[in-house]
Amino acid sequence: MPPRPLPSLHLRERAADYAYAVAVQTRRLLGGPDPGSLASGSEAPVLLLPGVYETWHFLLPVARRLHDAGHPVHTVPGLGINRAPVLDAARTALATLEDLDLHDVVLVAHSKGGLIGKRMMLTDTVEDRVDARPTERIAALVAVNTPFAGSRYASYAVGRTLRAFAPGNANLLELATHADVNSRITSVYAEFDPHIPETSRLEGATNVELPVAGHFRPLSDPLVLDAVLEAVARS
Repeated sequence: MPPRPLPSLHLRERAADYAYAVAVQTRRLLGGPDPGSLASGSEAPVLLLPGVYETWHFLLPVARRLHDAGHPVHTVPGLGINRAPVLDAARTALATLEDLDLHDVVLVAHSKGGLIGKRMMLTDTVEDRVDARPTERIAALVAVNTPFAGSRYASYAVGRTLRAFAPGNANLLELATHADVNSRITSVYAEFDPHIPETSRLEGATNVELPVAGHFRPLSDPLVLDAVLEAVARS
């Protein structure tokens, strides 16, 4: 009997994914476009929420696609490289919505940004405690490769920033109990994500699994861009 083939480690996909992330960070350090150039448009406004250790530049292909379709796209400078706890980051992003006086906003997020976005949907103002009252400023959330159920790999991470995404994290479990807003969330995710083996499926949400691979690289994939634009237009 021939030996069973080993399961794929997706080494090529992993290498391409990390190379993409390095390239984005390099372009950011060399200077990127002015986010203000994307803030015009007559369609529903969009607020970008990047992932952990990311800036909005990771979402630049998404931002350009949405802006080309007429959506004004805004960023949250106060997030920095997005190391703050999800609740603190949500309050920072809500402050941006209030400063810009934006309404009926579609949050478009990557990875941790999706958790921030869901938390924002549960908070009326920056000062309010988090509860189950969806804010009137936010119409919907479109999240790409977000660990709504956590990632088992985070349990082995060094430092609290990444361990916060472990499946048993108390804050993550508490956020999951607020399922009433899930119907306004679209979760778009790759069929293979090297960071989230659990997948990004969210019960009660519109789930869109696509035949792409990676955690970062899908942000520039035409299939993902189409899915995000369709979800934003539907919101």
